[in-house]
Amino acid sequence: MQLLQVTTLLLMLLLLILLCPEHSASEIECERWADLDFGVFQKEGQIILAGYFPIHSQDVPQELSFESAPGKTRCKGFNLRAFRWSQAMIYFIEEINRNPNLLPNITLGYRLYDHCWLMAQSVRSSLSVVSQSLKRNSTGACSSPPIPLIIGDPSSTLSMGIARLLNLFKVPLVSYFASCACLSDKKKFPYIFRTIPSDAYQASALARLVKHLGWTWIGAMGGDDAYGRTALEIFLAEVTRLGLCTSFRAIIPKVPTQQQIEKFVKIIRDSTARVLVAFTTEEDIQPVIEEMIRQNVTDRQWVGSEAWVTSTLISSGYPNLSGTIGFAIRRADIPGLKKFLQNLQPLAEPYNPSAREFWEMQFQCSFNKDLPLSMGDLEHYNRTCTGQERIEDTDTIYNDVSQLRVTYNLHKAVYAVAHALHSLLMCQKEEGNSDKQKQCPDILKLQPWQVIPYLKKVNFTNEFGDSVYFDEFGNAAGSYDIVNWHKGAEGRPLEIVKIGRFDSYLATEQQLVLYEENIVWHDGSKTVPVSVCSPSCLPGYRKATRKGQPLCCYDCVPCAEGSISNSIDQSECTFCPEDLWSNPQRNSCVEKQIEFLSYTEGFGMALAATAIVGVVATSSVAVIFLRHRDTPLVRANNSELSFLLLLSLTFCFLCALTFLGQPSRWACPLRRTAFGLTFALCLSCLLSKTLVVLMAFRATLPGDNTARWFRPPQQRMGVFLCSALQCAICVAWLTTAPPYPVKNNWLYRDRIILECHLGSVALFCCVLGYIGCLAVFCFILAFLARKLPGNFNEAKFITFSMLIFCAVWIAYIPAYVSSPGKFTVAVEIFAILASSFGVLLCIFAPKCYIIIFMPEKNTKKYLMSQKVR
Repeated sequence: MQLLQVTTLLLMLLLLILLCPEHSASEIECERWADLDFGVFQKEGQIILAGYFPIHSQDVPQELSFESAPGKTRCKGFNLRAFRWSQAMIYFIEEINRNPNLLPNITLGYRLYDHCWLMAQSVRSSLSVVSQSLKRNSTGACSSPPIPLIIGDPSSTLSMGIARLLNLFKVPLVSYFASCACLSDKKKFPYIFRTIPSDAYQASALARLVKHLGWTWIGAMGGDDAYGRTALEIFLAEVTRLGLCTSFRAIIPKVPTQQQIEKFVKIIRDSTARVLVAFTTEEDIQPVIEEMIRQNVTDRQWVGSEAWVTSTLISSGYPNLSGTIGFAIRRADIPGLKKFLQNLQPLAEPYNPSAREFWEMQFQCSFNKDLPLSMGDLEHYNRTCTGQERIEDTDTIYNDVSQLRVTYNLHKAVYAVAHALHSLLMCQKEEGNSDKQKQCPDILKLQPWQVIPYLKKVNFTNEFGDSVYFDEFGNAAGSYDIVNWHKGAEGRPLEIVKIGRFDSYLATEQQLVLYEENIVWHDGSKTVPVSVCSPSCLPGYRKATRKGQPLCCYDCVPCAEGSISNSIDQSECTFCPEDLWSNPQRNSCVEKQIEFLSYTEGFGMALAATAIVGVVATSSVAVIFLRHRDTPLVRANNSELSFLLLLSLTFCFLCALTFLGQPSRWACPLRRTAFGLTFALCLSCLLSKTLVVLMAFRATLPGDNTARWFRPPQQRMGVFLCSALQCAICVAWLTTAPPYPVKNNWLYRDRIILECHLGSVALFCCVLGYIGCLAVFCFILAFLARKLPGNFNEAKFITFSMLIFCAVWIAYIPAYVSSPGKFTVAVEIFAILASSFGVLLCIFAPKCYIIIFMPEKNTKKYLMSQKVR
């Protein structure tokens, strides 16, 4: 139906343009379209301002056909709030007319249109504006529109529709309530100016408010118009950028059926979101709220846009919405307005049809039926109106001036227009008094496009201390109050309380100010309600997003070892620095455990005790040998080499102790060189012993003088030379690339292994290789001498000792490579102790056994008798 009406009106517009060209012939007769002015309230003046108001909220359906012209539009749903706006515009214009400093000697008039929230009626009103006083002039041409601009429309959708029509005539539109961000597009809407901030400010600010209050899971809805859809789109984009999520996003139909409303509320009821953000008008949100109350869905926290969050219609009619918060247009107390509203006369001149309808509805009475009707359907009451009823005795939205927000924006719009016209008037006066070549328009023959440059330059501070100006997009500054609905006294409606503010022109960190201690939430508490898809992840946990679900729906997963999260809701755990590790709670990094083979731990104590036992055992053998040094057994086994061998074994056992404890700059070189030198000395002694045994039997052959080369001086020289070669290798090692302590961070992530780096691996291999060569050579010689005659053939025992020695160190290699951390050192100590005990037991245990337990065999006769056998 609306589409048909709009089409009809556009056809009328085309006809109007064809009939009134710029230079029409004198015979053309221009007439006013009479049906365009139905329901208009007007007062003449030298300059006429048009105003658009939704005094009615819905149209009355009518049958349409192509057989007859559509009837006059009828509307229903009288809007007290919009009617107050229209009366406020009259008051502001009268104030300006009384002001000698603003537009002196110029009288402003007005034409107020009721468009009933209908696009067709808005276009009809715009046609009325652009076709005013079309009549033949002296040349026969049609005159230009006498109305230079329009104050309105409060609806963003309707503003977009009529702006396209007004663009053809370059008629500026100064809106006081159309906040859609889309109207900032100067290519599409070059002549729209607004005293209300763009929704781009509000939508992003609401997202920041939601973020500030800790709500990450919300439901979002908008009206099915340019205002609701555009604001919702901007809000959702900002919410996503801030890392928040929406449980649902929905559009409220403009004229919903009961089934649609029930389905809509079901979406809200089934959602786990406890916070609802709505970008709608009061007319759109009202049926949703009613159905939610009917279904007892009252446990939701509402966050409203400026279009309804200050609506007295909603706040006074639904006390269950206590706790609602939202952004509101800045308010002001306008002195004198309340008195003006209460002095309304329904039958005064000029006659206002809407005033009559308001009066009859308010006081439940009827006037004379012969009076002209308004656009609304008037009900018939049995009581007759006298016109003397007192508005001050009533308490309605109409005379409630406690929350003048849209009205204050209307005040800014009317005064901005007045200042623009005043600047134009001053330009005209300056031109008459100077020689400057100025082209100032005649204010009494004003064309709409001539006002536009002056509107762009408007910049003044009003009586309430606010700066009024338009930016490059024709918008006002993004300034809002943050309000909260509190329960009033018994029987009183909800109170709208300011709890913060938002100013876009301030620094980012100063834009949003919220007094949380003054907020009362929907459940009456002071605690901020929780609305999250998943509970917050505590420190020590990270968020793991659930597959196929929004980012705000996640599981809390403990941080892995070595990583931490020290705040709530971290998406990733942070790895600790190299020298630190995570504590058991995974919420802080602590110093890594330093690990080395210590004397104080059980395993280290056992190894140290074993080494000490070895030292004691070696010392005991030395004492036994010393006490029995004159016995044949001791003397026959070269007591000097035996004592030197016992001394080297003592050093070998003591060398094992150097591997215990924390590695340091002196401990690392000490343990490696001590190991190399002591074992070289030990094996040198064994090698000399083996050679002595072997040469002793060869010396018994006639004519063999080899034995003279293996006397004690030569033995000492051999031991010295073999040890000196190892000493030279160690000196070269210490002077070029000595061992040094390192922190091993790569073997274990949770602890640091202190160990000794070899320095030069090649020289370390030389040290080990030299010891291995001595051991192998000694083993070969002892093996060759194992079958020589004698009751106590020491070559057998040296063979066994070297067999154990070589077996231990051959097994040491894979064990050393495969042992982690401090166990590498333990394996090395074990090899040192095992090989040392092997030599000690194989070489000296049999001798000590005979010396102590079988002294009868410790005789020269016994030893010699075996030789001749």
